[in-house]
Amino acid sequence: MITAAVILAESAVLYEDLTAVQAQSYGPEARGGATRSDIIIADSEIYFPKVNQPNVLVCLTQEAYNKFYTIIRPGGILLTDTHYVKTWEKVDARQRELPMYKTVMEKIGKPIVFNIFMLGVLISMIDLVRPESIMKVLETRIPPSFLDLNRKALEMGTEMGENFK
Repeated sequence: MITAAVILAESAVLYEDLTAVQAQSYGPEARGGATRSDIIIADSEIYFPKVNQPNVLVCLTQEAYNKFYTIIRPGGILLTDTHYVKTWEKVDARQRELPMYKTVMEKIGKPIVFNIFMLGVLISMIDLVRPESIMKVLETRIPPSFLDLNRKALEMGTEMGENFK
């Protein structure tokens, strides 16, 4: 999740002429717990770099959902994965419960690109950063032998997100 947040922020700044601030915090368990990564992306100067009520909230673990689902801004987007998260409370947001992990495993077979797939879903839902910008950042961060796999995951995620806007 944090890697995806960094990639999103970098693509916004480097290739979309936007301003971004990204911060992260880890729970006591570094993997599988309620790790949090906040991003503010704007087309003007950012005066306060802390996220209190996000417009978009992505929860990929049950622990993250349990801890953070109440902070979503009314009318925002709450994106969860049906494999890892069971939602029980409806919030004043556009809730999108999608089979992202299941799709990655069925069509790609490698969970390592789950975060890039999710990023594709997200950017197609919010129309903020183009997939080409994400790929440009990926080209600087991952070995060339993994680019095609990540490109495929991004494209598939973008397609899923378009269907659930």
